[in-house]
Amino acid sequence: MSLSLKDLKIFNSISGKKETFVSINKKNVGMYVCGPTVYNSVHLGNCRTFISFDVIYRYLIHLGFKVRYVRNITDVGHLENDDDNGEDKISKKARLEKLEPMEVVKKYTTNFHYIMNKFNTKPPSIEPTATGHIIEQIDCIEKILKSGFAYIKNGSVYFDVKKFDKKNNYGKLSGRVVDEMLNNSRSLDGSNDKKNPQDFALWKKADKSHIMKWISPWGSGFPGWHLECTAMSKKYLGDVFDIHGGGLDLKFPHHDCEIAQSESINKKNPARYWLHTNMLTLNGKKMSKSLNNFILPEEVFNGNNKFFEKPYDPNVVKFFMFQAHYRNILNLSNEALKAAEKGLNRLVNSIELIAHLSCDDKKSDFHVSKWRKACYEAMNDDFNTPVLISTLFECSKFINSVKVGNKNLNKDDKIVIENVFNTFFYDVLGFGKGIQFKNSKEDDLVKILIDLRNEARLNRNFNLSDDIRNKLLEIGIKLNDNKNDSSYNYID
Repeated sequence: MSLSLKDLKIFNSISGKKETFVSINKKNVGMYVCGPTVYNSVHLGNCRTFISFDVIYRYLIHLGFKVRYVRNITDVGHLENDDDNGEDKISKKARLEKLEPMEVVKKYTTNFHYIMNKFNTKPPSIEPTATGHIIEQIDCIEKILKSGFAYIKNGSVYFDVKKFDKKNNYGKLSGRVVDEMLNNSRSLDGSNDKKNPQDFALWKKADKSHIMKWISPWGSGFPGWHLECTAMSKKYLGDVFDIHGGGLDLKFPHHDCEIAQSESINKKNPARYWLHTNMLTLNGKKMSKSLNNFILPEEVFNGNNKFFEKPYDPNVVKFFMFQAHYRNILNLSNEALKAAEKGLNRLVNSIELIAHLSCDDKKSDFHVSKWRKACYEAMNDDFNTPVLISTLFECSKFINSVKVGNKNLNKDDKIVIENVFNTFFYDVLGFGKGIQFKNSKEDDLVKILIDLRNEARLNRNFNLSDDIRNKLLEIGIKLNDNKNDSSYNYID
């Protein structure tokens, strides 16, 4: 089957429907994804977005596109409340940790890269920072002022949402209506410089205590949060590019503001296709740093958390994330990770079996070309990883049947199966070849020891109980006792 680029359908958030993907410059694709704000460790909810776009990046490359993937680092200008009030999050963290702001940035950028490497994601083509593009942001502000859709007040510059909306459609991505937002907004505080509550900062005047600030035509200050993505996407991808992505929580106000800024400068929506990943919930509740309901990837990897009974390998977590389409809510739980681990083990074992399968010249008891086509159809349908994995499992079942002699495999089909698995499991989904992780057999052994220890505790044989606990601790497995059972985690 030849690859047909016209078969790729992408759900465009701005139109609310799937559209055939047509790149602006034939076989070249420009893709911008909003990256992390590096004031804290990246949590799993954030990781889902970046893992999802890694798969999109990989699949576009596989289809033969040359992709320029730009993912920014927000290292300034992201205010505490995301509404132009409060303290810059990085400055606040610097004060709390008694560090320089750039030390905070370095610390958490390094952590972000470490986690992304654990998930075996490809680095973007370009990873610009907000602080590295202050000049470009000032230039954008000057152009927006010239367009008449911004105003200066007391050393700050604000975007005039109401004025822009009269000639354009502010909120076209999220579907928000400006008049309704204004009616539902609280009355302006007397100290507020904004004409309307929905106006957002392009440049904020910095007081004397503000750590991160720069000289601008309007005085000492710092750029607004929304501006950096407009400036950096424009610089590296042009006025209009193919794909703009990010988490669903960024649709409003961040992406709506980006569109308004770009249309003020260029009279054009900056992206042809807007893609948004849905949220990751934890035990049925929204995962959020602000709600203190989140878990760090490292806490899942080493088991040092209150949510799961044991550690889980990064490959298991990644496989779990592919169980739902990127546009659907995905719920993280101990049972879900256990199921993902079991499924990944099964698939890896099948892949390892392929090379050792007996084959001949007879017709295969499996329609290999139809199966291969189904794999592409899954990914061409808005990068549908759950359907792709289900399709891979169909072949996994056949592979195991061949192993026990219940099905026949043609030697030419064997080559195709191996190539397709290599393509989709390793190249597209991005699992590393020769992956190794803590398998179910090791977990079973630890569970047996925990059961023996529980029985010893019940029989008040505390010497044996302590001995099992200490022996496990010696090999880096720490038991965490509760009333009736124990969980465990790995320690260095």
